[in-house]
Amino acid sequence: MSTQVSATAGPPSPADPDAPVAARMSFLDRYLAVWILAAMAVGLLLGRLVPGIAEALEAVEVGGVSVPIAVGLLVMMYPVLAKVRYDETRRVTGDRRLLLLSLALNWLVGPALMFTLAWLMLPDLPEYRTGLIVVGLARCIAMVFIWNDLACGDREAAAVLVAINSVFQVIAFAGLGWFYLQVLPGWLGLETTTAGFSVWAIALSVLVFLGIPLLAGFLTRHFGEKAKGRQWYEESFLPKIGPWALYGLLFTIVVLFAFQGDTIIGRPLDVARIALPLLAYFILMFGGSLLAARASGLNYAKSTAVAFTAAGNNFELAIAVSIGTWGVASGQALAGVVGPLIEVPVLIALVYVSLWAGKRLFKGDPTVPNAIHQDMSASGRSPEDGAR
Repeated sequence: MSTQVSATAGPPSPADPDAPVAARMSFLDRYLAVWILAAMAVGLLLGRLVPGIAEALEAVEVGGVSVPIAVGLLVMMYPVLAKVRYDETRRVTGDRRLLLLSLALNWLVGPALMFTLAWLMLPDLPEYRTGLIVVGLARCIAMVFIWNDLACGDREAAAVLVAINSVFQVIAFAGLGWFYLQVLPGWLGLETTTAGFSVWAIALSVLVFLGIPLLAGFLTRHFGEKAKGRQWYEESFLPKIGPWALYGLLFTIVVLFAFQGDTIIGRPLDVARIALPLLAYFILMFGGSLLAARASGLNYAKSTAVAFTAAGNNFELAIAVSIGTWGVASGQALAGVVGPLIEVPVLIALVYVSLWAGKRLFKGDPTVPNAIHQDMSASGRSPEDGAR
């Protein structure tokens, strides 16, 4: 993959070493931040101006899973997961540095950092503080694929790391929630919070938001290559489905913000208080993870996958858990809803930071996107291909 945004894979552009990154992007890619901000605005306005839209969206769910959000995420993730070369995931599973670093960042550093920031910045707002701690426990299993792809990260690494996080999420979420809401605050002489989490709800979230598109992507590549070969699959089929990742992302954003648009617009000061620790969290987690991956000897593509996997959060799960435990009108649920409001623009900005930092932190690394590595997104190739 090159500096062209792969989520909307288009035809290769001619080589031009002097052309800026934006000039080598498609029209949709070049103004991606504009489309995302517009989707956020549309969602907020719908939630504010259309009576009963939040209730209508909340009513359309199956087993506690929002159908509109599930549809958006499935459409968003399928094209990205269809690009993954699953026969190359063995090189990722054999990289112990990558796996151990990712596990430490996601399940030790991430929750601890969010706990610390929540208590430091929201000591007087227990509901919002608890909501943010829950957010810190929900590791990203969806939008991370988009951010990683945009920053030219290693697709196969991202797929493996997200799969591992999903298993840990089912196993460890409830236990970590108990530890960070009751045990650790008790040790520190802080206020404790009682909460019960449904393991079934967590497993269902992982199955819907990751399992279905992952299986669909794997089967599509397997049978597509078997029927017509890899060249046809990567050069003809993938460019046709690529833009749907962006369409799904924008639809999901509209639905998420419409769901709580009235609350967000009506309580701007509360939103600002919640936003500050989230902003600090995303920046610190991404920057620290990228530097830690570089220090461990990983290349740019794998370091980027590690950084975005560690920085992103599964807000859909956090919102579902908060609503199920404390109610839809609770402060905990609002904290979860504010998450995407901050995460989406911040991580889009971090995509550009990653592309900028790659050439400075990973000098001589063949997986760093630059003018030499032309548009590989249409062919489905990852940055690793440049190193082989």
